[in-house]
Amino acid sequence: MTQASPSLSSTLPVVVIGGGPAGLMAAQQLVQAGHAVHVFDAMPSVGRKFLLAGKGGLNLTHSEGPDTFSGRYGARRAAIESVLQGFGPEALRAWALGLGIETFVGTSGRVFPKDMKSAPLLRGWLQRLRHPASSTGVVFHMRHRWLGWVGGVAPQQGKPHHLRFESPEGPVEVAASAVVLALGGGSWSRLGSDGAWVPLLAQQGVAVAPLQPANCGFDVKPGWTEFFSSRFAGQPFKSVAISVDDGQGNVFSRKGEFVATATGVEGSLVYAASSLLRDAIARQGQARFTLDLLPDMAPERVLAEVQHPRGTRSLASHLKSRLRLDGIKSAILHELLPKDAFHDATQLAAAIKGLTITLGAARPLDEAISTAGGVLFEVLTPALMLEQLPGVFCAGEMLDWEAPTGGYLLQASFATGYCAGQGAAQYLTGRGPKAPP
Repeated sequence: MTQASPSLSSTLPVVVIGGGPAGLMAAQQLVQAGHAVHVFDAMPSVGRKFLLAGKGGLNLTHSEGPDTFSGRYGARRAAIESVLQGFGPEALRAWALGLGIETFVGTSGRVFPKDMKSAPLLRGWLQRLRHPASSTGVVFHMRHRWLGWVGGVAPQQGKPHHLRFESPEGPVEVAASAVVLALGGGSWSRLGSDGAWVPLLAQQGVAVAPLQPANCGFDVKPGWTEFFSSRFAGQPFKSVAISVDDGQGNVFSRKGEFVATATGVEGSLVYAASSLLRDAIARQGQARFTLDLLPDMAPERVLAEVQHPRGTRSLASHLKSRLRLDGIKSAILHELLPKDAFHDATQLAAAIKGLTITLGAARPLDEAISTAGGVLFEVLTPALMLEQLPGVFCAGEMLDWEAPTGGYLLQASFATGYCAGQGAAQYLTGRGPKAPP
């Protein structure tokens, strides 16, 4: 990829900082509007987290209806709904098709490329950005870490933004009329999202909600026994259900699967409830969820099977025979129940249908799939420009929103990048947003 010279003395029209989906989509909108675009990124290549997301099958978006889809963004529904109107799921699928990537809807409603891979899409996208049908294309400057503004102070409205970067060749200063920040959240720092931008914006008085883990695992409280951890870490709980009532009027209940870890739990069901669990821990120091080991079996049936005479068989053999309850499902009962509960059929049956798991802490931010917190929408214009920093737009996971896995994360990243890119293009032509007086 093209590298920047140690010094760029002329003022560039627009700089995009961050080469993930949000930054690249913003760059695309600016190129299509006829602007010369320079993309800076701290990593050796762009789209690293995007490529990782495609390793298990690239889940681009989801096919569910607009109302349900928007509801996945919780408290930030209205803000994300606004940007989805400009670039929603159908627009994303059409965009991918324009790059030669056909998509399909899976049985769960999730949308994937037909080959399930992210690399072909990214290659085609970068080729289009470097060599568009018209204009000069995007120039990429890799291994350039943004250090904020020259002198530590952003300019007044109408003045160029003098930006500082650290590069392999030494310090670089770049002047730009408009800037799009798409710097990611704080998870997976080895792929470029390290949250180092937070103090840079805070120094300018920009309101940023603290970055927190989202779609994350948790440590159980007080911790698994050595026996359970050594034998069952990495094993899945399949065909189970969990429910969470956070005491604040929010209730979650879903069937699926999750995984035991050496210190706790992770996996799709846990990720889906992670925001409720994380916030409950922040309020009261711990959180609980209820585990149903046999969600397809009524409580009365479970009790009847537990009470069924077992003759000379052991209780473990009896539960395996009557309820197909063995392996990690049997082990979790022995891990959490007192011994006398196994001699009380009513208590044992109730635990099989509703075992309480207590969590003491979310796993560290860098381990999370995504990030909650970020730049508040309240300090942004509808075009995602910072009201107090005219000409600076924000997009992607560095904004204060979160969503479950299932295509919602990438969709919002693409959509906010589209919105910020459109806003920056209009700003450069004098038709865009202005800072309030």
